[in-house]
Amino acid sequence: MRTKTKEITLIGLMTAVTCIAGPLSLALPFSPVPISLTNLAIYFSVYILGMRRGTISYLVYLLLGLVGLPVFSAFTSGPAKLFGPTGGYLIGFIFMALICGYCIDRWNGQIAISFLGMAAGTVVMYGFGTVWLAYQSGLSFGGALAVGVFPFVVGDLAKMVLTLLIGSQVRVRVRKAALN
Repeated sequence: MRTKTKEITLIGLMTAVTCIAGPLSLALPFSPVPISLTNLAIYFSVYILGMRRGTISYLVYLLLGLVGLPVFSAFTSGPAKLFGPTGGYLIGFIFMALICGYCIDRWNGQIAISFLGMAAGTVVMYGFGTVWLAYQSGLSFGGALAVGVFPFVVGDLAKMVLTLLIGSQVRVRVRKAALN
């Protein structure tokens, strides 16, 4: 019973981190896609909790936003956000969490493979986001890449590196404390 309590607590804690980080965003004048800390929170969640619990943490965050809590970028919420231009990214984050988490779990947090897993998951998330952004905004696929992916690549790489630097230390400490 204690293990389930720990598990639920950790998932809830990382959901709360995502709820705090997700709304913090910077609008770009040339794009409907803001710079957000959501993916950083997801990277941390899956790095610390693993694929299954990290993905559950994101799904809880997504459901909280869909039912009206202002946890999405710029403190927005609701189903309209999912069906708007950035909805593909919200769906893509599910697959990003699964891919990142799988690589981190499978290769026990090895830095190089974890980075490759995060990069691969991010590319898949970009794919979902770009296709949906193009459809919703009437842009070509190339146009959607130009406003929905290219401006974010360097920042997302920095978020991955930050996760590897800090997340690996937190992961070790959580495991040492027998919390995970």
